[in-house]
Amino acid sequence: MPDVTRPLPAHENTFYFGVVLDFDPYDHRLQDDPYPVYAHLRREAPLYHHAEHDFYVLFRHADVDAALRADGVYSNRMGVTLDASAWNPHAHLVMSFLALDPPEQTRLRRLVSRGFTPRRVAELEPRIQRITEQYLDELDGSFDWIADLAGRVPMDVISEMLGVPESDRAEVRRLADLLVQREDGLRDVPPAGIEASFQLLEYYRDLVAARHRRPADDLTSALIAAESDGDRMTDDEVVAFLFLMVVAGNETTTKLLGNAIYHLRDDTGRVFADPGLIPGWIEETLRYDTSTQLLARYVVADVTLHGVTVPAGSQLLVALGSANRDPAVFTAPDSFDLTRGRDELSKILSFGGGRHFCLGASLARLESAVVLREVVRRLRTVEVDHENCVRFYSSNVRGFAAVPVTAGAR
Repeated sequence: MPDVTRPLPAHENTFYFGVVLDFDPYDHRLQDDPYPVYAHLRREAPLYHHAEHDFYVLFRHADVDAALRADGVYSNRMGVTLDASAWNPHAHLVMSFLALDPPEQTRLRRLVSRGFTPRRVAELEPRIQRITEQYLDELDGSFDWIADLAGRVPMDVISEMLGVPESDRAEVRRLADLLVQREDGLRDVPPAGIEASFQLLEYYRDLVAARHRRPADDLTSALIAAESDGDRMTDDEVVAFLFLMVVAGNETTTKLLGNAIYHLRDDTGRVFADPGLIPGWIEETLRYDTSTQLLARYVVADVTLHGVTVPAGSQLLVALGSANRDPAVFTAPDSFDLTRGRDELSKILSFGGGRHFCLGASLARLESAVVLREVVRRLRTVEVDHENCVRFYSSNVRGFAAVPVTAGAR
């Protein structure tokens, strides 16, 4: 755990692991445990400037919430990550409406919503249940929670929604993993990730072309057919949304499920004895250790907060992971509390807010609920080998690549 007991001058680009280091989201040592650093910077530098790389970070809940909801100040038009090759006005070609502002964002989100409906999500529950049962049937007493369950269910669900055949899913997930993994200190998408993005884009172009020729009962066909006042999505817009779904929809839910079991620790017996705690388990995981830690914004106009001015044209990060641990909003924020009140849980910012509130939030919650309900129904306990868990390193996604567990059947 980082040692941040020594005083840190406000806005200085350092924190302590026994030695002085930059506050850098690409540094694996920060990613190992960012929360003590978040706490320090919430107090001492709530609007932080990294001088060398010239980006700013907001850490407090009130500031992050306001930035997520503000119109005309914090823009998405350059994308949502500081990766050098991804920060550009063409980011929407792979991030869809996540990298657009109104009115373009409003138009595209409205069209997507015509196909990605609450009804379509709700109708997935029986299929999510069957997929979960299938993978649990294959497991014995010891297995890897990520590789054998949490990484497979979301990929299958997204793939079924989009119409990706079962034979292609392992490869699609491998490519999606490469897109978000980051090498220590590398401030960009690695070459393998760039190549993976080209392969995924080509794959989805072929899928869209196939659905034009022969429509099916899947989301890809629904997006092609979606219409609002005579307006339709272009093929490039459909492809961009499919690309976003396989990365954001798959990775974040996998990491949510991994974080949920990892942090259960002393509460394992309570949850496995009382399935009624599962909804709170999911929401508290979203608060305590959210999958998406940081989102980037392009600052359109000068912003002054806490005595610091962010000039127009700057890069700024909103620290969702820090906001969700803000003691101004959450009681005992560094404690994992399965019975945390709904009034506090309603204030988590894990899915963003305002016009960019995550369209897939309901799907992520549904998948997590189905998986965890079935696990609790079948098993009397799941013990995590915390010492041998392997962290998944990404500049903005937090979770695990491997979580070895031992399970006891009921």
